[in-house]
Amino acid sequence: MSLYAELHRHLGGSVVPRILWRYFQRNRPDLVASFPAYPDFEQFYTRPRETLAEYLELHTLVESVQTEEALPYFIYRLIRGAYIFENLAYLELRYTPYLRTPEHLAQGDRIDKMAEIVEVVGRACQQTDYPVVTGQILCMHSRLPYEVNRAIVDLAAQYPQYVCAVDLAGGDAHYGERLDEFIGLYAYARERGLNTTGHVFETREGCYPELLPYLMRIGHGIQIPLQRPDLLREIAARGQCLEVCPTTYLKTGTLDEIHELKPVFDRCFEAGVDIAICTDNAGLHNVRLPFEYENLLTQDVIGFEGLQHCQEAAFRHAFAWPHDRPPSDLLNAMLRRQLNDLMAAEADEPMVHS
Repeated sequence: MSLYAELHRHLGGSVVPRILWRYFQRNRPDLVASFPAYPDFEQFYTRPRETLAEYLELHTLVESVQTEEALPYFIYRLIRGAYIFENLAYLELRYTPYLRTPEHLAQGDRIDKMAEIVEVVGRACQQTDYPVVTGQILCMHSRLPYEVNRAIVDLAAQYPQYVCAVDLAGGDAHYGERLDEFIGLYAYARERGLNTTGHVFETREGCYPELLPYLMRIGHGIQIPLQRPDLLREIAARGQCLEVCPTTYLKTGTLDEIHELKPVFDRCFEAGVDIAICTDNAGLHNVRLPFEYENLLTQDVIGFEGLQHCQEAAFRHAFAWPHDRPPSDLLNAMLRRQLNDLMAAEADEPMVHS
């Protein structure tokens, strides 16, 4: 059994359409009233969009229902699916905590409520039934005020037991007007000892090399090998890793076909830059992480050696993975647990004498 580490999955886009549909039916029938049946909803939810901005609007739909009360429901099902269907040993969930607080509250009150969201997510991730190692990445947002984004950095530092890094989300095309501000926030995060990643170089419009020195990993980053391969040597020297999410680029109109990623992998491998293969929004795509690997392999984007390299790189660059513990050790522990559970269940059954 292969084990996988998922380094780039958004909480807002992680809910598979069937689970979201059932939740809407039971709790928000107004959100599905325009869809006659589930297949119509799934088609709407998972169809490709023309642009990244249009694609990100779907996050707003899910964020509105991922309230403090509902988060445990979604996270339990997310981790259960990740463990059973994806063989995930490690999962980093990223989200903007401010966007899970009640919209009717004043900004200061919403900032204060963010800590409760981090605690709810942290407790919900501690699933004894499905032992996946988890970490939260708190996302600053390009459309939120400076005060909120700085509070998100402070919150990440406040909860090291739950939070493993900070990120910047909201579409990399929106960074330009506030670039100095975001650089300052990342510098502040590094001063506070936080791990950093960031959505950058995903689109042609989102190429900001000024941010790269402050990042430990690069969210997406595919335009670096495609448009700025001259930067790869610096990235390799800093030991940075690209978080590449293949299906995303087809869903957002960034790429027309998966084979366009071949030079991304070829140039990174040649330059010694690691790539972690990720899903980004597994629910919006209705896709599992092992499929991302398989699709790249069958489409001749990478070979088996490259596949194994990316698997290992994901664990090596995982912010909250116990790096002194190889994935094989965790697999053995998981198998022992399953065997113990099976033996305990058999011991509870009444004996039948022939």
